[in-house]
Amino acid sequence: MMRALRFVLLGVAVLAGGCSTPGSTTAPLVPNKVFKLTANTSIPLSGIVGGALVAATIYYVYDPLAPNWEIEESRLGEDHFRLSLRMKRYHTGGAGESMQVVKRRVAQLQQELGYGSYQLLEYTEGIDSPTLGAQRTAEAVIKLAQRQERFADSYLQNLR
Repeated sequence: MMRALRFVLLGVAVLAGGCSTPGSTTAPLVPNKVFKLTANTSIPLSGIVGGALVAATIYYVYDPLAPNWEIEESRLGEDHFRLSLRMKRYHTGGAGESMQVVKRRVAQLQQELGYGSYQLLEYTEGIDSPTLGAQRTAEAVIKLAQRQERFADSYLQNLR
């Protein structure tokens, strides 16, 4: 969040740097140019630069390409895991998908570690309310079960 605040402050400084007071001898940061779109319509360059900075700031803070949920995973034992999820602060959807995210991550763990099923031992959802906007959270404790052999059954039968 501090990066976003720094970015916003930089944008404000650039916009303020483009302003000049009457009678000053310093040149503005953004030249006083005008783009004519039609015979009756024109846009000042400072307006275009200001709009681009506002759009870039919104994009940077909102970050539409970032995943909605951030997962912090910790291993509690050989087959026990705690998944702590935190939703991004500014979003346009995905508020009810924390259980889907947990199931997706558990399926990945099962595949990676060779387990056939899992047991959900604990699951909670909540909302953290810091100063600058609330964030949804979820926490799950799971136990992987039914460890599968890494080799095919026919291969194991040939060993006997």
